[in-house]
Amino acid sequence: MAARSLTSHMLKSLSLPSRVVRNHMKALASMGVKSDYKYLPYTTNGMPQPRNSYVRLYSTTQTNENLEHNEENKQQYEAKEHAVGEADKYEFQAETAELLNIVAKSLYSENEIFIRELISNSSDALEKYRYQQLSEQDVASSEENLEINIYLDKYENTITIQDNGIGMSAEDLVSNLGVIARSGSKKFLEELKSQGKGANSIIGQFGVGFYSAFMVGSKVVVFSKPHNSEEKGFMWTSEGGVSYEISEAEDVLPGTKIIITLKPDCRQFATDGTVKEIVQKYSNFVSFPVKLDGVQLNTVQPLWTQEPSQIDEDMHLNFFRYLSGSQTDHYLYKLFYKTDAPLNIRSVFYFPESRPSLVDMAKDTKSGVSLYSRRVLIQDKTEHLLPKWLRFVRGVVDSEDIPLNLSRELLQNSSLIAKLRQTLTGRLIRFFVDQSKKDPEKYKNFHSSYKMFITEGVLSEDTQEKREEVAQLLRYETSNTSEGETKSLDEYISGMEDDQRNIFYLCAPSRQLAETSPYYEAIKSKNMEVLFCYEPYDEIMMLQLKNYNGKQLFSVENEIVADMFKDEKGTKTDGESQAISPQMDKFTQWAKGVLGDRVTDVKSTTKLDKHPSMVTVWEMGSVRHFIRSQYLADPKGLSEKERSMLFKPVFQLNVNHPAIIKLGKIYDTESELATLALEQLYENAMVSAGLVDDARPMVGRLNNLLTKVLEKL
Repeated sequence: MAARSLTSHMLKSLSLPSRVVRNHMKALASMGVKSDYKYLPYTTNGMPQPRNSYVRLYSTTQTNENLEHNEENKQQYEAKEHAVGEADKYEFQAETAELLNIVAKSLYSENEIFIRELISNSSDALEKYRYQQLSEQDVASSEENLEINIYLDKYENTITIQDNGIGMSAEDLVSNLGVIARSGSKKFLEELKSQGKGANSIIGQFGVGFYSAFMVGSKVVVFSKPHNSEEKGFMWTSEGGVSYEISEAEDVLPGTKIIITLKPDCRQFATDGTVKEIVQKYSNFVSFPVKLDGVQLNTVQPLWTQEPSQIDEDMHLNFFRYLSGSQTDHYLYKLFYKTDAPLNIRSVFYFPESRPSLVDMAKDTKSGVSLYSRRVLIQDKTEHLLPKWLRFVRGVVDSEDIPLNLSRELLQNSSLIAKLRQTLTGRLIRFFVDQSKKDPEKYKNFHSSYKMFITEGVLSEDTQEKREEVAQLLRYETSNTSEGETKSLDEYISGMEDDQRNIFYLCAPSRQLAETSPYYEAIKSKNMEVLFCYEPYDEIMMLQLKNYNGKQLFSVENEIVADMFKDEKGTKTDGESQAISPQMDKFTQWAKGVLGDRVTDVKSTTKLDKHPSMVTVWEMGSVRHFIRSQYLADPKGLSEKERSMLFKPVFQLNVNHPAIIKLGKIYDTESELATLALEQLYENAMVSAGLVDDARPMVGRLNNLLTKVLEKL
């Protein structure tokens, strides 16, 4: 306690020469006392002073675990690399200075990318060294762990990234760091290729990643040395501009250490939280440990690089939650997909169990799949990797075939990316189709949650082939199934009669309204199966899809209109007598005069049973969509005359219904009451057809009708 007290109370407020502080702290350590203070250059104006200046102590309260990590890496961090002799000055090759300025200011969209690039370079260096250990006799096998270490000094305003990889000689420093857009990794791959070998984990292909350090750094110092004990170490130094210096250095550890002195406006990159977040965002899956001040950051395993048999459900769940950012979510399905043809793809996909809300759908319009190249993040939530309707999918795609631009941020070869998109989309659709056959009940839950996305897919695809491919996933109740039981379009077609050319559908808010619809009633005698579409967007989708597997999608409302034209030509479609009495014919003429511009014609029909009337319009689904759009643009809507001219509605009266029979008897004696009743029947038919957006105007007429009826009692 006495020694501890001496540290805390006597040294805390003192300013002493650094060597005195070091000696005192070493003495404390020899006594078994761990001081909770460290030294840094004393400042009077907020700027760090040279190392040999006076220092003051500051508290660094840490856990024992972190202290152990730091002690373990302290020797590397405090290695006394230093230049010896005079430095040789070099100029960057022609136009390199201008290109360096572009790299530092324009090539990358975010300056945080420099950490990803330097870690990628370190990963390449480690991979090269590991390859040499395995393939070359004269490279001694090292027992040390291959890893990447990051050290931060917010007081010196520096960030250091160090690896114990292959290292560079003086010639390598000139060749690799003195010439922009000339990559040692690319040369290494070319040599392997010429020898018929491969090293697929090497990712540095463009030779500009190192220079991203100048986006944030005013000065960059590189110490490097190959592992061969006979090789010397060297120091490369540049402050950007047109030149750099190389000098021999002593006490350089094998590998490469990059020390960046940060610009004043980039001081955040010397703080733990910022660097940790960047590493875990971009470099969480590199092949080697990435440590920040001794603590490993990349602890999540890249599952897509492993064999499916090696991955259990807990590993999948943890990885899914890592991707989703939630520790409570679960997935309904997972797909582990690897292939080497037509493209090299390693991927894993998850499909969340919870249904996304409309708010979530509006808020999250980006893809949930990230694109990697050899474990290094290229794009988070890659926009063009999957079609937009699959944005509910969470996952990772890693491909060695991806062509990138210099910054690794933009996809360069659009045709190849389109091929990747096509391959992945087709695989996901096949997966869903297989799951629907394997476990229909589970797929029903998936379809219930994601039908809106699937419908969006049909609407958004640009070719009929792609629209039909997505439409395989749709499910509908039909007139032949019980409530809750659904069918695919393929299952519907398999049950069709040989002479049936159309897939019939009816749009209604619910099964009850569909089964009691006058339109379903009018074609019920044909005994044909009808798809029931309950969602408003179903109708738009059917109009867009138009055909499926050689069959035309045809609404029952259009079927009724088609039958009406056949009847006018004298062709009986259902065996019913179409004979209409002269008295009823006279009544329909009166009804047409009453309705005026609201209808194109009034006709009699015997196809209805329980309904007194209905309105028929060709392509009624398109008409409904137009009216809704028009109402949103102008709530006043169209006049009755405009509707009649545009849509040509026909009002059909059921000559066998008691209400119509009674009206036919009183229209010339009780004209006012008959007129109110006819207009109400017309409005009722318009509502049933979905052609009225606002039914409130009919309330006044309905009250008048009730009054007239009650007065007759």
